[in-house]
Amino acid sequence: MQPFTTLISTAVPMRAENVDTDQIIPARYLTAVTKAGMGDGLFAAWRYETDGSAKPDFVLNVPDYQGAEILIAGRNFGSGSSREHAVWALTEYGFRAVIAPGFADIFYNNSLKNGLLPVTLPEDQVAMLWDLVEEQPDTTISIDLDAQTVTLPDGQQAGFAIDPYRKVCLLKGLDDLGYLLEQAPAIAAYEASHAL
Repeated sequence: MQPFTTLISTAVPMRAENVDTDQIIPARYLTAVTKAGMGDGLFAAWRYETDGSAKPDFVLNVPDYQGAEILIAGRNFGSGSSREHAVWALTEYGFRAVIAPGFADIFYNNSLKNGLLPVTLPEDQVAMLWDLVEEQPDTTISIDLDAQTVTLPDGQQAGFAIDPYRKVCLLKGLDDLGYLLEQAPAIAAYEASHAL
């Protein structure tokens, strides 16, 4: 995984609550066993017409939001099934973080294990971000994982919580196995000092 330290990016405002994993990535994409191409299926039912052309009014198809690496979503984002493909679709599209008032537990954990930072902020702060980004799409938001802060260009700042272990893994770009392998020298030293 790519280490996550500080992300400075524009954002996509998605005013939708209870967005489930089937809406994030429809079931027809679940036959894939790699992440390649998953971004093409992101929000496919909302993003494309039946003939495959882009729906011009869907937020991901709006030119002002192209290249944004932050998604600002509503409550209970990622509800539904436990499909890891939902996180893969978001990261393959180019998102590195999702800001929302709350996340489904399984989606939240899948995000952390796959390098996508889920940032939980109060509903009023999320609503303020939606308004700001809709009025000024070129607004950049800074997410500092080490400091656990979200900062706007005018200096407004909000803090967020994250599990310390998951924070270390994201900062170093490690999944669970990578973290364990990084501990190999300490494990070997411990075993050597406790040999029978």
